[in-house]
Amino acid sequence: MSKLNSLAISDNGFIFKPSTGESFTTNEIGLMIINLLKEGKSADEIISVITEEFDIDAISAGRDLYEYLDFLKREKMLD
Repeated sequence: MSKLNSLAISDNGFIFKPSTGESFTTNEIGLMIINLLKEGKSADEIISVITEEFDIDAISAGRDLYEYLDFLKREKMLD
């Protein structure tokens, strides 16, 4: 998760990647996922938190999580 720790992330979902100067925005769930990853939470723990915080079932939460993880990896924000 060290790449995540190098990102500048605002509370409203603005993400700045200092290594490239790129910036991104994310929604509330994306911001939650990043913060939970930075805390070292597992995928199952993150899915549990998402289902508790939002009106979403575990299957949909898992699909959303893995799609978001793929995005983070493609953008080289996640190891």
